[in-house]
Amino acid sequence: MFVDRVVLHLQAGDGGHGCASIRREKFKPFGGPDGGNGGHGGDILLVVDPGVHTLLDFHFRPHLRAENGKGGQGSHRDGANGADLVLKVPNGTVVYGPGGELLADLVGAGTTFEAARGGRGGRGNAALAGPRRRAPGFAELGEPGDRLDVVLELKSVADVGLVGFPSAGKSSLISVISAAKPKIAEYPFTTLVPNLGVVRVDDHTFTVADVPGLIPGAATGKGLGLEFLRHIERCAVLVHVVDCATLEPGRDPLADIDAIEAELAAYGGLADRPRLVALNKVDVPDARDLAEIVRPDLAARGLRHFEISTATREGLKELTYAMAEAVAAHRAAAPAPEPTRIVIRPAAVDDAGFTVSREADGAFLVHGERPRRWVRQTNFDNDEAVGFLADRLARLGVEEALAKAGAEPGCLVRIGDREFDWQPTVYAGDDYVPGARGSDVRLAGKSGRASAAQRLAARKARRARPPEAPDPAADPGGPAAPADHPDGAGARGGAASADAGAPVVADLDDPGRAGSGDRAPSA
Repeated sequence: MFVDRVVLHLQAGDGGHGCASIRREKFKPFGGPDGGNGGHGGDILLVVDPGVHTLLDFHFRPHLRAENGKGGQGSHRDGANGADLVLKVPNGTVVYGPGGELLADLVGAGTTFEAARGGRGGRGNAALAGPRRRAPGFAELGEPGDRLDVVLELKSVADVGLVGFPSAGKSSLISVISAAKPKIAEYPFTTLVPNLGVVRVDDHTFTVADVPGLIPGAATGKGLGLEFLRHIERCAVLVHVVDCATLEPGRDPLADIDAIEAELAAYGGLADRPRLVALNKVDVPDARDLAEIVRPDLAARGLRHFEISTATREGLKELTYAMAEAVAAHRAAAPAPEPTRIVIRPAAVDDAGFTVSREADGAFLVHGERPRRWVRQTNFDNDEAVGFLADRLARLGVEEALAKAGAEPGCLVRIGDREFDWQPTVYAGDDYVPGARGSDVRLAGKSGRASAAQRLAARKARRARPPEAPDPAADPGGPAAPADHPDGAGARGGAASADAGAPVVADLDDPGRAGSGDRAPSA
């Protein structure tokens, strides 16, 4: 069974999730985060293998999936990457996207094409730790791999293509000039699949493709021609194999050639190929007479023609030498192959990496690969992870761009497949206040804990030297000490009472706990 067109449903591997872990070990306080990163998902690669000649394997197994990446673990253990899925395809395979766009033309042994890319693994909390978040209580999710459908079409890579009506002797010709063993019978459309053969003439070696018979209307879907005309697109030389012994009414060598040329012109892209004409079955007396009759007309058209017989092998040597000569001329005229160049296209200096547009329903859509990837990697069940996403989007400039685009509080914002109600009060420029792991006080409401600026102001006020109080004894007009406090005890007691009534300066670094500064003495 020969299959030259299949539809593949590809799914690359998903990235593994990162791990949120805190090191807990005896005699090691404050061990810190130790969650490992998730592994990357496996890619799906198409590789040309000279030992593969058909797409039959994919016909029975069109759903293909690469391995997922493993999740990260504690103790800084990263997850394993998923294994790539390598698909071996024949030489000459063409890859089309879901919309019919050309993705790759795979020619040459070892040519590789990445059809689907695996997802990135999420970072663990050890990789997310920084000066502001010393012990994150969240980790990134693994990014899903690509999911798409592609169409594979096989276009045989041959130097010479044999075209003609059914039962013209194309299969017999390729069987005697090469080692190919196609099916040969006395009824039309014996050849249902293209046959390839390798021909060696002196120091020249070339391949010949036998295409199933063409009939008028093949370019529009009649017969088998439309299915297999693609196999002669790459041929450098086309050989018309004409049956000179046919008894069908209305057929002669010139009419057959005109009918085949009309189908090739309707298919398109083959007008520049050199042509040769093989007048076959001249071992039959009437066929030899007919070949002699059409010889002047073929010469007038500028077509090189050869009278051959696959039964007696008459004229085959001259025909194969002419094929080798035409192939050699084509190869000499072809430009020298250039090595593959790696093209690097860096992003523009002023490229923000995203754009904001307004949809018809009034929502604001954020375009850009980075914002979409960040949203895919965020666990929205974790408030701290959501706050981290807000920080990243604000640093990228999304908040400012939304404001410039006219977004107001409560407007609907779409990033990827997620929708948000925009609240500019939750702004990443706000001072981040660490709280319980997995939470963000900016999302839970106003925190009772002072900000960094407030703590700094309180610390400066605490360290400032208070002004000296005036001495009552030195002031003659000042009040005298009470009588019930002899020896000036009243003055000392008054001073003590004044000290006892002084406010206690609380340490704002930890609400509810008295500061380490001047504490009031106990009564």
